[in-house]
Amino acid sequence: MSSVPLSQQAAPQAPRASAAYLDGLNPEQRAAVEAIDGAVLVLAGAGTGKTRVLTTRLAHILATGKAQPYNILAVTFTNKAAREMKERVGRIIGEQVEGLPWLGTFHSIAAQILRRHAELVGLKSSFTILDTDDQLRLLKQILEAEGIDIKRWTPRHLASLIDGWKNRAQTPERIPEEDKWSFADGKAQKLYKLYQERLSVLNACDFGDLLLHNITIFQTHDDVLAEFHRKFRYLLVDEYQDTNVAQYLWLRLLARGSGNVCCVGDDDQSIYGWRGAEVDNILRFEQDFPGATVIRLERNYRSTGHILGAAAGLITANKARLGKTLWTEDQAGNKVQISGLWDGEAEARFVADEIEAHVKGGGQHSDIAVLVRASWQMRAFEDRFIMLGLPYKVIGGPRFFERAEIRDALAYLRLVRSLDDDLAFERVVNTPKRGVGDTSVQKIAMAARGAQVSMAEAARLMTQTDEIKGKGRTGLIAFLRDLERWAEQSKTMRHDELAEIILDESGYTAMWREDKSPQAAGRLDNLKELVRSMGEFDSLEAFLEHIALVSDADRTEDGDEVSIMTLHAAKGLEFPLVFLPGWEETVFPSQRSMDEGGTAALEEERRLAYVGITRARQRAVISFTANRMIFGRWQSVLPSRFIDEMPAEHCEAKSETGYYDAGPGFEGVAEVADPFKSSYESPGWKRFQASKASGRRADPGVIEGQATLIDTSSVGGNSKWKRGDRVFHQKFGYGTVKAADGAKLSVAFDKAGVKKVVASFVEEAP
Repeated sequence: MSSVPLSQQAAPQAPRASAAYLDGLNPEQRAAVEAIDGAVLVLAGAGTGKTRVLTTRLAHILATGKAQPYNILAVTFTNKAAREMKERVGRIIGEQVEGLPWLGTFHSIAAQILRRHAELVGLKSSFTILDTDDQLRLLKQILEAEGIDIKRWTPRHLASLIDGWKNRAQTPERIPEEDKWSFADGKAQKLYKLYQERLSVLNACDFGDLLLHNITIFQTHDDVLAEFHRKFRYLLVDEYQDTNVAQYLWLRLLARGSGNVCCVGDDDQSIYGWRGAEVDNILRFEQDFPGATVIRLERNYRSTGHILGAAAGLITANKARLGKTLWTEDQAGNKVQISGLWDGEAEARFVADEIEAHVKGGGQHSDIAVLVRASWQMRAFEDRFIMLGLPYKVIGGPRFFERAEIRDALAYLRLVRSLDDDLAFERVVNTPKRGVGDTSVQKIAMAARGAQVSMAEAARLMTQTDEIKGKGRTGLIAFLRDLERWAEQSKTMRHDELAEIILDESGYTAMWREDKSPQAAGRLDNLKELVRSMGEFDSLEAFLEHIALVSDADRTEDGDEVSIMTLHAAKGLEFPLVFLPGWEETVFPSQRSMDEGGTAALEEERRLAYVGITRARQRAVISFTANRMIFGRWQSVLPSRFIDEMPAEHCEAKSETGYYDAGPGFEGVAEVADPFKSSYESPGWKRFQASKASGRRADPGVIEGQATLIDTSSVGGNSKWKRGDRVFHQKFGYGTVKAADGAKLSVAFDKAGVKKVVASFVEEAP
């Protein structure tokens, strides 16, 4: 167990010793809470009480009079984490928590700062924050206006490039030379610049702009940066290992003031490199802040000893890490179970059987999570769970605010707030139908770009000419009149009441009432829920900003259901029983990730495995298959290298199927190899060979090039089967033996045709 030298710990003050909220903290947690002044890095391993340390530290700063609530900047990655922190601080210090205006996500705090100084980057304080859907539509308009083939050069691809540049704090003028040729034959920089100019005209920005504009303001206006230096006396940052370059630069600029910055994170849980996170940010903390105090939280309060031992042994294979070892005072518990299966269907059956056994033993479905590396792995489990009637939910599916009817309603509300919002205008100008067809919308958009005005203003001007006639002209006049009336009502009417009026008077609610599809009733219920939820906010502006900033991780979970999700979505969660299927080479670690990122990507994959194991409190079950259907093709696969990297004393190879039986006393898992090779070099194979005194060995059961682990203890040099024998195989069904060669048979199966199988895989047909 690591500890902090006394010379590096903050000197205790009188009020601290008697503070009740410090009771129950372990020595390292208390050191992290009390080291208030200067730069502090808290390396908080999984399940070590990170949130408790963060909230207690914030409360301690206030309780000791070191700062007022408005002098503290506390940054999280999700709104859920921010709410939880505020609630916990409130329980410690009471009403003062209401005065913490600078506690929130990176984006929400950056939005607050930008609204105060929007004019410095050419925006009005009422700017709109675009979501992904609006961003893509705007980029599509720009690409079409530039005559670029959007089938070849898609808006989504350009959006991804722009997001990457903004995550690295690169404006159009600063993107690398090689990146200029990454889109549309050298037009990337021009398109990025056009996009930023169009955003300015629309008085809008995207998520990346919130931090990018902040950085631009801080770097070009020393007086503004000095204002925030005076304001923020203490800075706290959660999940520091997940910060990207822009977040890192933003924080560094703000931290130059007081120097009192505390970053909490875990380099071993940095798993978001694919969306811009830089693990180097946390690795170089001591270089960025010379003399910084580093405190390691290593005592785990979540998992049993064997789970922690397996995870700790696995992660030591990474080179880029600061180093720590989790430990617990709890019992060793169950070893990490490793099970080999024939294929994905067998794996799904195995997991479902284990779940049913857990529930029959008195457990709950909600105790359980199935964590997969890639979303395509979910299908087999969903099919099996549906067949058995096992209740489950997929975490990461369509969200409430991403539904079409909700987007439409929000577009109306955004237009009421700002008529300059062209993307909202375009979305609902003909929803429900008003006779304003695509041709009319295109005319309005072209006129708006030509006159450098909003589409709403262009539409108003065009209704006074002959450019749009008939139903389109009548519909536009009525729509614009409605928008003006609703905008006037918004000045005196509650925003939730106004929303009901808008949905009613626009004809939108009636449109769904008249729709006879099965989904219509659900859409109406969603609209009612939207209006109800608005009542929880003080204003329309606050509600719209909340919607724009809601994190993907903010999700209400209820009901007794098994959770299925990707490993990335599982970070921060914990369950008594966790299944980790698909631990095979090419699947996990992901071959695509390694091809693109090399060694750094492999280390991130290993951190992802570490995160998966440490989600389990009592049991972790890892499984792999010999054969995997990947994107419609059967592939032979080998067990993941991560299995070999876990210490054997913390793992247990279970014999759960006829396809995998390592024999008693075996602790570890063998790497499958060609049966005719004379030597096996993998660590797993060597461990397996050392344990085969029981008479069992790893020998691939070859079926047209596909391998698995089998029991060959009963197979001698001569097979008991002879030509003409009727046999049964669990995968291929009934068949007739055509030839026998020792442990191998050639069988003509009634339905599957002629296959080569291992003798121990078949039994006498009844």
